[in-house]
Amino acid sequence: MDLKELYQEIILDHGKNPRNLGKFENFNKDAEGYNPLCGDKVHVYLKLNENKEIEDISFEGHGCAISMASASIMTELMKDKKNPEVKEILNDFLDMIKQSPELKSQLIKEDEKTKLMSLSGVKQYPMRVKCATIAWHALASAMDYKKDENDSEKFI
Repeated sequence: MDLKELYQEIILDHGKNPRNLGKFENFNKDAEGYNPLCGDKVHVYLKLNENKEIEDISFEGHGCAISMASASIMTELMKDKKNPEVKEILNDFLDMIKQSPELKSQLIKEDEKTKLMSLSGVKQYPMRVKCATIAWHALASAMDYKKDENDSEKFI
């Protein structure tokens, strides 16, 4: 199996069988993302502790395989992450989707990088970038991150 086939398999698996799908009780932060161009909708739910560590995360929504797979992969990856880790991984992912050929964060394990890199092909299709990033922007909003004025895709 070549890399392209592996990536396709990951997207199809997460798209058809999303992890952490559904609203859980006792969430204390949430945010929605909506792409009016294609109708994708994602609602991210978080349970943050007093240190802004993600104790639990899930999502609800509907959309294409890319948006659902991305949300599923994100929720798996972000559970139990601390605020600085979430921000670093979030910015690294958004950078990879837009321009960088690879992920740079040392916080991401190799198998997690493979899952995230499965979404890297969307940069060839600018209309699909929003599909891959909608859940990530909702996460940033739920975490109360502000956009960097110098780079509209980075969060500070």
